[in-house]
Amino acid sequence: MIIEGGTAMTRHVIDRTRERTDAARVKAFVAIDRNEMVHPATKELIRRPDREDDNGRRTAEYARIARGRTA
Repeated sequence: MIIEGGTAMTRHVIDRTRERTDAARVKAFVAIDRNEMVHPATKELIRRPDREDDNGRRTAEYARIARGRTA
């Protein structure tokens, strides 16, 4: 590239592209893929059915125990 003074513009020291090996490139892609994955424990929790049907009974049992009645 020629600028107004008629001299060619040279690259700056930090403008050089880094040469990456294939191993480094694969490692970067694997890290990105791993961060985007859903953890297996999270998948298991998502698959579990909701326990809304016994929620009222469970609350009653907790209240009974909190009041000191154990039987």
